[in-house]
Amino acid sequence: MKNYIRLIAAALCIGMVVLLAPTSSAQSKAAKLQAISQQLNLTPEQKAKVLPILADEGPKVQAIKNDNSLSRMQKIQQIRAIHHQTDPQMKAILSPEQYQKLQAIRQQAIKDAIQSYR
Repeated sequence: MKNYIRLIAAALCIGMVVLLAPTSSAQSKAAKLQAISQQLNLTPEQKAKVLPILADEGPKVQAIKNDNSLSRMQKIQQIRAIHHQTDPQMKAILSPEQYQKLQAIRQQAIKDAIQSYR
């Protein structure tokens, strides 16, 4: 059971890497954040709080992702730590349904990333 929980946590972390990976332009990053806000059906107040959190995570996650001195497991652990820091903020802002949708978005991003590696 613990291994299953760890696998899910690692998968969620990888999903955020995919969701927040820097793109070639600021416009496409903004479009990605806007798409997430629409999928979660955020109110203007929620959007004002959530989008800066997600935008702040992006460069941190990318720096870890680009650090070739870290193993894949170390990268996952460090990204997980970033998500553990912001997770309470996200839960406080989002409704339970929105939070579940965010988790589903992350899981789908993980599936897409795994398929692209194959």
